[in-house]
Formats: sequence, C-alpha cells, structure tokens
Amino acid sequence: MPEEEFVLRGAFVTLDALLKATGLAPSGGAAKHLIADGAVQVDGREERRRGAKIRAGQQVTLGGASVRVRAAADDAAAPAA
Repeated sequence: MPEEEFVLRGAFVTLDALLKATGLAPSGGAAKHLIADGAVQVDGREERRRGAKIRAGQQVTLGGASVRVRAAADDAAAPAA
C-alpha cells in the first residue's frame, strides 16, 4: 500500500479537508460521502465524522491509499549559516 505524507500547517486538519487536499477525494462533497459510507479509517479505525481533527502522527487510509500526517516542525532543516 503506497503511503503519502501530509505536512500540517497548524495543529490539525479536518478529515474531509485532508482527503480533498491529498487528492484521495476529488471534492469536499465526495469526501463527505466517502466518510459517511465508512470507507475511511483513521489509525486503523473507521471514522464517520467529516470534521474529525487529524493531528500529527495519525494515519488515514482509504482503499489502497494511506496518508501519514506530520507536523511541519518535524522538518530537519539545517540551520542557516
């Protein structure tokens, strides 16, 4: 199963917004239907709340695709010289 990374720009992202932003759902409406139908899992558990807050370290799965969420602060950027 291919795993994609999603970097947070804040403390969390809602589940429907994550699906849309990663391309797992073509639109917000499609994301809403996928979630309501029980097709989406968060950390291995079915999630039916479109507004569920997804935070760094969580994994979202839809079909054969998986997205790992991480905080922007996890970047190992080298300090400026």
